[in-house]
Amino acid sequence: MATRARDRLLEAAEELFYAEGIHAVGVERLLSVSGVGRASFYRHFASKDDLVVAVLQRRDRLWRAWLEDSVAAHGGGPLAVFDALAEGAEDPGFHGCAFINAMAETADPDSEIYRLAGEHKQRVTDLLARLLSAAGHRDSDTRAGQLALLMDGAIVTAMRERSGEPARRARRMAEQLLS
Repeated sequence: MATRARDRLLEAAEELFYAEGIHAVGVERLLSVSGVGRASFYRHFASKDDLVVAVLQRRDRLWRAWLEDSVAAHGGGPLAVFDALAEGAEDPGFHGCAFINAMAETADPDSEIYRLAGEHKQRVTDLLARLLSAAGHRDSDTRAGQLALLMDGAIVTAMRERSGEPARRARRMAEQLLS
């Protein structure tokens, strides 16, 4: 049951942090929503910050797996990332990028949260480079960085506009960039 308590904490924290923000959600709320006791919380995590780190590590794995699956479902090319983002942005539970949100809330570039967010962004950029290289694009590392910038801009704009349209606009920009 102890492992399940950890899973319940991670699931509740991921949902609450993403929807409401890291600072807005206290430990009491996490305990209430997850149904996990305080002693069990501290058996699994030394602090709320440790829980945030575990949530981001889990989110990184799950989000990148979703992106790869969605890209494949949209044809597998590098531009398919924007189709995936548009689809994701139209989900009623969309609240932007968990990593951008976490960095904005943390504001400490030396924190573990910032480091994890940077690693996530690098892994996404690496995925873009692989997609570009597989599609025969030269200078895939440079182009991947450019597409990652378009992705982040599309995600933030989609959060503001409450629409998948920014990702579709970013896709058209990416098409021009790659032509």
